[in-house]
Amino acid sequence: MSTQLNPIFSVPFYQTKFDDVDALNAKLKQRFIEKEREGDANRNVGALVNQPDGLYESKFNLFDWQYTEIKELEKKCWTALYGLIGEINGYDRDTLLRLHIKAESWFHIMRKHSYFSTHCHPMASWSGVYCVDPGDQVSPDSRSGRLEFINPFPAASTYIDMANARLTGIYETNHVGIQLQAGQLVIFPSWLQHQVLPYLGEKERITVAFNARFMLQGPLPTINR
Repeated sequence: MSTQLNPIFSVPFYQTKFDDVDALNAKLKQRFIEKEREGDANRNVGALVNQPDGLYESKFNLFDWQYTEIKELEKKCWTALYGLIGEINGYDRDTLLRLHIKAESWFHIMRKHSYFSTHCHPMASWSGVYCVDPGDQVSPDSRSGRLEFINPFPAASTYIDMANARLTGIYETNHVGIQLQAGQLVIFPSWLQHQVLPYLGEKERITVAFNARFMLQGPLPTINR
């Protein structure tokens, strides 16, 4: 008798933490605070998602800014994203060079009691979040400022007994939460629902986010799997 146990659905989720980015993050933080002080000139005033007091969301053209620190972060993000795309699609370098990106990018400054409710990012294939400053680390039990991803299989919780109540690892059915660290980048499918839980720290929590979609130039690639 031959048996197998394999997952048949899986969500790709990428994480990395860049080294030696303290100086970069300091410059980014200073720049973002300066832009926030300019008020609505740089703010996303037409936001579709409810924005509570204490949350500042910039316009979605961050990577169009020509400041050195912004271009450095953009390069890091796109290098990581293209590497991920190549790995999980089986694309070689020549194919990746023909894959042209169109993106929106912005920054968030969160202050005490602010949050961002559950949402996803339509009209994009990949989204990412980079942590400039995680803010104050309060009690872990508070889940302050946690970036939380919603399990995309809601039917998995329709009936729970002791035969499926303690599934672990790749079969886990709970939500997944991350306490971001400075210099950490996460990339995930844009359809994946996520939220930021209420932030309880005193200092600013600062992140950069992006959505990306792609157009292939030339013939479809031949992939050998």
